[in-house]
Amino acid sequence: MKIGFLVNPVAGMGGKVALKGTDGEDILRRAIELGAVPSANSRACTALAIFREAASDHQFYAPTGQMGGRLLSESGLVYETVLKPSEKTTSEDTKKVVSLMLEAGVEAIIFAGGDGTARDVCSIVGDRIPVIGIPAGVKIHSAVYAKRPKDAGMMVKNLLLGKVKRYVLAEVMDLDEDAFRNNIVRAQLYGYMKVPDDREFMQDRKSGSSSSDESERLDIAAYVIKNMQENEIYLIGSGSTTYSIIQSLNIEGTLLGVDAVLNESAAGKDMTEKEIIETLSAFEKGKRHLVITVIGGQGHIFGRGNQQLSPEVLRMIPKENITVIANSSKMSDLFGKSLIADTGDTGLDEDLKGYIPVITGFGKKIMAKIG
Repeated sequence: MKIGFLVNPVAGMGGKVALKGTDGEDILRRAIELGAVPSANSRACTALAIFREAASDHQFYAPTGQMGGRLLSESGLVYETVLKPSEKTTSEDTKKVVSLMLEAGVEAIIFAGGDGTARDVCSIVGDRIPVIGIPAGVKIHSAVYAKRPKDAGMMVKNLLLGKVKRYVLAEVMDLDEDAFRNNIVRAQLYGYMKVPDDREFMQDRKSGSSSSDESERLDIAAYVIKNMQENEIYLIGSGSTTYSIIQSLNIEGTLLGVDAVLNESAAGKDMTEKEIIETLSAFEKGKRHLVITVIGGQGHIFGRGNQQLSPEVLRMIPKENITVIANSSKMSDLFGKSLIADTGDTGLDEDLKGYIPVITGFGKKIMAKIG
């Protein structure tokens, strides 16, 4: 089987530095200035390690260097070069690589990136051949990605072993990043790509909250605030449910970033990973708290739009001090599926597994499994 392999090396760099993405040259430059480091190749490597054994009988096509070729070479896989990109890559490189892969007759494309990458791939491929996305971006609303890099690895392994029998068309979604940075969620459907029909490993597209959930969100916020302890620090994660806490306290915060609350007052707004670590360091471990919500339709609690909550940050907070909140309709829409921690650290993901209470109203809780 002829397989295309592609990595967007700058995907995900804006996450830890609170930039909500890296689409656009100016934002990428800003991310680098703030100390962002590439992570896409690391996440692609996690997937590659899983499907490596099944790959030896197949022909791979990839660009050289950081766009995929280096990873294949390091794993001992021989590949055909489709492009030798410059060190500084752009979305045009992605599109050109995909076009050359199609000319070479690839039968499937594996790519690592975020929604912007999926959009670029879709603009060339459409629904002509199957794709599998390795999640490596900041915002990953598109349903063409696996739930985690290790899930992408399993999905590719099944593909290479001939175990994938059915395919479906999955949505390619992307957000307006400029609007996103101004607390406005403006998602657009850009097309569909063909992916394996597998709900175990592939994620669903993100679903948003409805206005009818507002009353429930306010009840949840009131309950969280009522139970806040004096002189203890609370990180408030991104999302409309968590933002209701900020609104109820009538303090400054951000809908789509990480804020901090101390004694019902603002202690940090739209914080980077570095700022979060500095803030937490001023408090004893038992006095550090985190309030997060669930990504609707997907079930992620870490690794989607909140990369500021890095493994280093999460290890500073006791597991029992992590509070998950979600309205009841969001939990019902998951149909009993496990919540997902995709922190980028497989050991930490394992540590986070187990059952956790999810607050769904004032004094209302349900038990959910982090799997």
